[in-house]
Amino acid sequence: MSDDLIHNPKGGMPRLLEIMRRLRDPETGCPWDIEQDFASIAPYTIEEAYEVADAIEREAWSELKGELGDLLFQSVFHAQMASEKGLFSFDEVADTMSDKMVARHPHVFGDESNAKTPEQQTADWEAIKAQERAAKAEKGVLDGVAMGLPALLRAVKLQKRAARVGFDWPSTDQVIDKIVEEAQELREATEPDHIEEEFGDLLFVMANLARHMKIDPEAALRATNAKFTRRFGAVEAALAKKGRRPEDSTLEEMDALWDAEKRREKEKNA
Repeated sequence: MSDDLIHNPKGGMPRLLEIMRRLRDPETGCPWDIEQDFASIAPYTIEEAYEVADAIEREAWSELKGELGDLLFQSVFHAQMASEKGLFSFDEVADTMSDKMVARHPHVFGDESNAKTPEQQTADWEAIKAQERAAKAEKGVLDGVAMGLPALLRAVKLQKRAARVGFDWPSTDQVIDKIVEEAQELREATEPDHIEEEFGDLLFVMANLARHMKIDPEAALRATNAKFTRRFGAVEAALAKKGRRPEDSTLEEMDALWDAEKRREKEKNA
C-alpha cells in the first residue's frame, strides 16, 4: 500500500509523510537522509524560508508553489526525526498550531466580538502571547526570543520586548542622535574587537530606527541588495559594450556609469 501511495500523484499530505518515513528507513532508506539530525537540517530549513521570501519578493508566483513545498518538507523532516525519538508526530505539530491559532483568535473562534481595529487585535495578540510565555515559566522580558533568528530580526524582536515595559526612546530623533553617537564611537575604535563591538552597536541602533519608523529592516536591506545588483549589472553591461570588464575599468569610470544608471531609473520612475 505504501508503494501505491508513494506513486499516487494525488496522494497529498499522507504521500509526503510516507515518502519521508521511507527516506529515513534505517534499512532501505537514503544514506544521506538517515544520517541527518535536527542540527544538520536546521540550516536548510532557514535557507528554504528565505527562498520562499525571495520568490515573493520577485513576484515569481510560478516558483512559489515549489518553494512552499520545499519549506513544508523541512517541517516533515523535523517531525519524522522527532517521531523516531518518541517526541511528537507531524499530526501533533499540526494540532499544536491549530490550538494556538484558536486560542489567539477568540474574536474569530470564541465569544469575543470581532469588531476590533488592527491595533486592538495586535494588543490582544501580545497579551495572549505574554500569558503563554508565563505558562512556560519565562520570567524575563527577553526570554523566549529565539537565538537562531537572523541577527537583524532578533535585534528588532528584542527591542520590541523591551519597549513593552517602557525601555525605549520616545522619539525617532533620539534614536538618530544615538546613531550619530555610535558612528563616532566606531570611528574612534582602534582595536579589532572594539571595532567589531562598536559596529554591532551601530547595527543594533539602526534596527531600532527601523522599528520606530515601522520599517522591516530585512525587507529594506533585501530591496537595497536587489537595487545594487541591478545597477551593478547595468555597469557591467555598459562596459561590455566597450569590450571591457569591471576589472579592466577604473573606479571613476564605474562610478560615472553607476550615476548614469541611477539617473535613468529616476527618470523612468518619475
